[in-house]
Order: sequence, then C-alpha cells, then structure tokens
Amino acid sequence: MYVCVCHAVTERQIHHAVKHGAKTVKHLKESLGVGSECGKCVSCAKACLKAAHEEQHPSLVKSMIQLSPVQLGAV
Repeated sequence: MYVCVCHAVTERQIHHAVKHGAKTVKHLKESLGVGSECGKCVSCAKACLKAAHEEQHPSLVKSMIQLSPVQLGAV
C-alpha cells in the first residue's frame, strides 16, 4: 500500500526503514521524504511506523507503552 503518494513511499519501505533503524516520523522524513510535501500521509505513516515496531521489536514497544501515573497539578 502507498503511504506517501508525493514520494511514492510504500508500507513495505517503512518496514524496511524501521529494520534499518528508523524510530520516528522524523527519521522517515529524512530517509524517505515522508510528510515533507503535503503532509497528508503523516498519520498513516505513524500507524505504519508503530505497526513495524510492534512486529519487529515487540518487547521494546511494550516497555515504551507502560506509563506511570502522574498527579495533575503536582509541582
């Protein structure tokens, strides 16, 4: 599936970029041009990036998702 039509970037290319170290949409922008033209692809690119990380690094994603409760208004 094409994720970024402006730069003809596919979901497969995003998975490949993750395999080679891409961790953020900024990395995808630098390496593939994702989101650097019209920006309409950014939300889909984020979803593909997340899916690629979940598939390739499940334990890392799980540890990143664990959140600590924060009391609002605490200084």
